[in-house]
Amino acid sequence: MAYTVLIPARLASTRLPNKPLADIGGVPMVVRVAQRVRAGVSPSVRIVVAGDHASIVSACQTHGIEAILTREDHASGSDRLAEACDILGLHDDDIVVNVQGDEPLIDPHLVQAVADALQANPLASMGTAAHAIASVADFTNPNVVKVVLDVAGLAMYFSRAPIAWWRDGFAHGVNTLPQPAPLRHIGIYSYRVGFLRLFPQLPQAPIEMTEALEQLRAMWHGHRIAVHVSAHAPGPGVDTPQDLERVRAIFLANADRAVS
Repeated sequence: MAYTVLIPARLASTRLPNKPLADIGGVPMVVRVAQRVRAGVSPSVRIVVAGDHASIVSACQTHGIEAILTREDHASGSDRLAEACDILGLHDDDIVVNVQGDEPLIDPHLVQAVADALQANPLASMGTAAHAIASVADFTNPNVVKVVLDVAGLAMYFSRAPIAWWRDGFAHGVNTLPQPAPLRHIGIYSYRVGFLRLFPQLPQAPIEMTEALEQLRAMWHGHRIAVHVSAHAPGPGVDTPQDLERVRAIFLANADRAVS
């Protein structure tokens, strides 16, 4: 199946300035992301970085990665993706996968899986992924987004709260996990391009503002989200200088193993 991977990259970052260009083993981080995706998907898949600064585009082109320049003033990543679809001349029935530019350890097979999930479900406008939660700490952490699914693998709801709520088991506090295991949302998305063009025009939903979860806007307006359940948790992303050092150490260790 042919589709397009879009990697939005914004130069400004309050916690890690110039994040897309951060060096990881001699290569800019956003290039590492594109290279990792390329290693695990079909040659027919087009991979494009959508940057908001000429330095990002230049860095990508230096390393043989296709890149386009988008506006700096987008209110959200979805707006940037919609502009990228227009620049690339994609059709409304095409599928794109959004891979964040700060995920240099992303599992490339997950990219294919969320594209397949959307392709296989004509009722869905979007696709995403989840994996089983293994600890009470993650289940109760509001920074870990949970999702519940219906029998067809479509999302019923996303929340920062612990869901599904085990009525009897949680009567004295959350001390163990319910069964079946709750699911943690993984922040990777596939879209039908026509919906991606529509999404920025949809009014914000009350539940979206309460939970601070943009995907709830799609559901509130009646759109369905297909969810691939992965057997594995995703690799760490990069939000802070500490995250960057951790990822650099992982790349260095992998390089040392490859040499030995």
